[in-house]
Amino acid sequence: MSAAEISVKQILDSIQDDRKIAFNKLHETIVNHLPKGFEAGISYGGLGYVVPHSVYPDGYHCKPTEPLPFAGIASQKNSINFYHMGIYADPELLDWFVAEYPKHCSQKLDMGKSCIRFKKMENIPFELIAELMQKMTVSDWIQKYEELYKTKVEAKTKTKTEAKTKK
Repeated sequence: MSAAEISVKQILDSIQDDRKIAFNKLHETIVNHLPKGFEAGISYGGLGYVVPHSVYPDGYHCKPTEPLPFAGIASQKNSINFYHMGIYADPELLDWFVAEYPKHCSQKLDMGKSCIRFKKMENIPFELIAELMQKMTVSDWIQKYEELYKTKVEAKTKTKTEAKTKK
């Protein structure tokens, strides 16, 4: 089955039994707290929470046929991973999350730039994730995305085009 044929339900149904309850609860928490305009769907073949093309026609600069990603979850080998582009793009939101995390979870925060790994299903801070999801609206995310990423990509493209025309 190709990524284009995968549905949200199929991803949720395919989660291994020992993670299914926690993964589905995390998905429900995210969906129930997504600000208006975001939607659950398939993003790069996985479960994502995106700004659909109907709201942001340009799509993702890396692959414009994909909707603009915002968050996602995945069941990896050793953990359930939660991805949130807002905490990657907004230092204030990241600082808030890092400060709040110990209030909700005794497990040490295991985090990359936008990825939070949960190795123990019972330690997923669902209430904190719910609060995080409500901290950034669709328009906030689009504005932040365009400020940080889209303008840089356009500037690089313009520079490459100018260099080619000088030759």
